[in-house]
Amino acid sequence: MKCALIIPAWRPEDIFPTKIAGSQINYWQPLGTLYVAASLLDAGHDVIFLNGAFITHRDIIKRLMEFKPDVVGIYSTTFGWPKAMNTAQDVKKLNKSIFVCAGGPYPIAVQERCLSDSPCYIDAIVTGEAEVTMPQMLDRLSRGKSLQGVRGIIYHCNSNIIHNPPRPLVEDLDSLPFPARQLLGEIDRYIPPPATYKRKPVAVMITARGCNRKCIYCFQIDKQRKSGIRGVRFRSVENVLREIVHCLRQGYREIKFIDDTFAADYNRAMQIVTEIKQQRLDFTWFASACVNQVDRPLLQAMKDAGCWAILLGAESGVQKNLNTIRKGSTLAQIRIAVKTAKDVGLKVSTPFIFGIPGETFAEGLKTIEFALELNPDLANFHAMTAFPGTYLYDHRQQYGTISNNLSDYTYQGAAFVPYTMSKEEINKLRQIAFRRFYSRPSFLLKKLADIRTWNDCKTAVKSLKSLYMFWAHKNIF
Repeated sequence: MKCALIIPAWRPEDIFPTKIAGSQINYWQPLGTLYVAASLLDAGHDVIFLNGAFITHRDIIKRLMEFKPDVVGIYSTTFGWPKAMNTAQDVKKLNKSIFVCAGGPYPIAVQERCLSDSPCYIDAIVTGEAEVTMPQMLDRLSRGKSLQGVRGIIYHCNSNIIHNPPRPLVEDLDSLPFPARQLLGEIDRYIPPPATYKRKPVAVMITARGCNRKCIYCFQIDKQRKSGIRGVRFRSVENVLREIVHCLRQGYREIKFIDDTFAADYNRAMQIVTEIKQQRLDFTWFASACVNQVDRPLLQAMKDAGCWAILLGAESGVQKNLNTIRKGSTLAQIRIAVKTAKDVGLKVSTPFIFGIPGETFAEGLKTIEFALELNPDLANFHAMTAFPGTYLYDHRQQYGTISNNLSDYTYQGAAFVPYTMSKEEINKLRQIAFRRFYSRPSFLLKKLADIRTWNDCKTAVKSLKSLYMFWAHKNIF
């Protein structure tokens, strides 16, 4: 069958404040969609991928008119759901017989609600593990058979909504084909935010799925952490290395490992970095890790194997708030991990969150002081977001209020407000944090001294423009 996989058209201003969007925007390779595409290609289907990050809604519809798909799969986040519905509606206007399904974090989280929102133009919701579900669904459709019994979907049948059983999580991740990056087109367009990569083109990889943590704001398909080892499903070291080599042969020169935590299995992480070094694989790379899962030997090994930067989740400078979000780390562990990573020569990025349940404005100011004390190379200051499907969303009435506007669910819109703070205070804390952290003379002089390439220069200019906006405008968020 002919299948089009779509990310609906969007603009940077849909996520970030207009005045600073240029220094914040990122275009990640959509791994989930590319995994599904690879599975469909392996099953013999004709697949195209249309990414609304780079083409307009009108262009998407035009391409569909030319391709004449039998099936359209639409990816959607929470903030992107209205655009997904609009896309589905216009697909059905092209041809009512096109089978339209939707997947992604939001449809997986709310499931039947998506079908209720769009009774006439979305035929099914894929509720997880689409690499297996989509080929089975297309096989049934191609043979004119009923979708009854296809696990992992909820679908319209006549005037009814049918709930098929959920699909078990894929345990053997090595059995999945590598993401179909060949469908991306111009790979140079897919770049992270300025100052968060060294070389282009940049590929995105994931070496494991799931997480053994229980942070209240994190969405996991397996909420009970029942699958795999400690809630994490690992790919073998050999399989990971094969994909790295595969990416390098495709021309990529940097890889972002976007596992929830690269060091969930310490020995496995050490094996991966040792193999990268021993095989002399020429690429720079970036990873994320929990502060209590790394130490000097691992961080040094990562640096020796070409890793240039690491994201270490700090989140708050108040231990009470770390306990509330069930981070499983201490302020002391954060201090040690950040210092050690910097000591071995890694650039360090630390995210922080304002609006944690029970947090006060005064505690938010303490978090800013903690960020200044840590002095990472990059820091981001987010608004706590209770995404559908998270523990925080499910227990929101216990902790605070949430926005009914889906466009607020971007880490930028303060979609969740704890009872102990106001939305205005959350936004004020974020603005104070960005101003204080990035305006320090020592920080600015260091960034100036770090400029080595034309890309570094362009990044510095964008950053300075954003910094000016933070000072020139009283309420940027």
